[in-house]
Amino acid sequence: MPEAQVISIVDDDARVRVAIRRLVQSLGYAALTFPSADDFFQSGQVAETACLILDVKMPGMSGLELQERLAAAGDKTPIIFITACAEEFRAHALDAGAVGFLTKPFREEELTDCLKVALSDPK
Repeated sequence: MPEAQVISIVDDDARVRVAIRRLVQSLGYAALTFPSADDFFQSGQVAETACLILDVKMPGMSGLELQERLAAAGDKTPIIFITACAEEFRAHALDAGAVGFLTKPFREEELTDCLKVALSDPK
């Protein structure tokens, strides 16, 4: 049986991390969670991540800053942004290569559809 693709979830809200982890696991993926962009960036899991679900606004490094750092390092991991209040960053995130930008609260189907798109193209 092949190993499940790893989806990394980065959000400073523990409830959001748990809810998304449960959804991702119910779809058959492995899920890792991180409370900050810094924690993810320093985790050693960047190369193992098939898709990144990333909050826009977090203490410390923002999701957009993490996206820029990954791109500067040549990492092409697909990113799905989720946000409660930063709709004004949608164009920037999508122009920089994000495959999705969802506003909280979002429907499970929206995230599922974004994951399908994100994982249809190899890194």
